[in-house]
Amino acid sequence: MRYIGLDLGTKTLGIAISDLTGTIASSFKTLRFEENKPEDCLDELSLIIKQYDVNAIVIGLPKNMNNTLSAAVDRTRSFIKILNETYNLPVYEQDERLSSVSANKVLLQADVSRKKRKLKVDSIAATIILQNYLDIRKEKEKWKITK
Repeated sequence: MRYIGLDLGTKTLGIAISDLTGTIASSFKTLRFEENKPEDCLDELSLIIKQYDVNAIVIGLPKNMNNTLSAAVDRTRSFIKILNETYNLPVYEQDERLSSVSANKVLLQADVSRKKRKLKVDSIAATIILQNYLDIRKEKEKWKITK
């Protein structure tokens, strides 16, 4: 089962894709769109979903550090509604707290220049979001098997 991970920003959509086993997430690309118009990415997103035979979508849910929902949740949930209307795929929400911070740390440790970091941070954040989801899903499956 292949998953696609999304990190929705105000002008960008970071994308990650899992391997066929749904075990490992890899950074894919970042799509850019006019501010607050992520639906402009749907044509390209459709091509990616079809080309990679994606079975499910995981999107980062912006939460505050105290576990409350941030102001950006409305924008994310509006996009989730569009995804549900556009694709016949399950859409899962995944807590995205600190994903961008972690992505920047990864890029800094890799000694990526500031200019290149700006281009890569969203797809790396999507990778972190997707990998977290995959790890949690695998752990839940393991507990189901042992019970």
